[in-house]
Order: sequence, then structure tokens, then C-alpha cells
Amino acid sequence: MRYQSDRKNMSVKTKAKHCYFCREKIDEVDYQNTQLLVKFLSYLGKIEPRAKTGLCGLHQRKLAKAIKQARELGLLAFVQK
Repeated sequence: MRYQSDRKNMSVKTKAKHCYFCREKIDEVDYQNTQLLVKFLSYLGKIEPRAKTGLCGLHQRKLAKAIKQARELGLLAFVQK
């Protein structure tokens, strides 16, 4: 665990998250693997931020690009009902 201070200089314990793609040694995020992409979407169909997913910056950008590409091809819905 690491300590992170907020505006009032009170220490708050946060658990460090590790990137799923780095941990599983996945180099490229495939836009056709919709089951994997759905894990990183909110219930409304929005892309979850890095703070919530725990991905590194490189893989978060690749994930966002893959999700957008899958939406354009009709593999993923733009919004959930």
C-alpha cells in the first residue's frame, strides 16, 4: 500500500492497482475481443478512467482506441439501454 495525501494533508491509504494487460503480457488490445473490452466499460457504456481500471497509460490509450474501433464496426454499442 502507498500513502496519498489529499488537500487537507490527511494521509489516505490507497491500494496500488496493476495494469491487467502488463500482468497478462498482452501487447496489443484486439478490437474484436468484445468480451474483454466490455470489462472496461461502465454500465452506461462509457470507457472507464485509468484510476478505476488500474491500467497504465499506454494500455489505456490502446484500449480506448480499440473500443472506439469496435463501436464504429458495430461490435459494441455506443450506449446501453
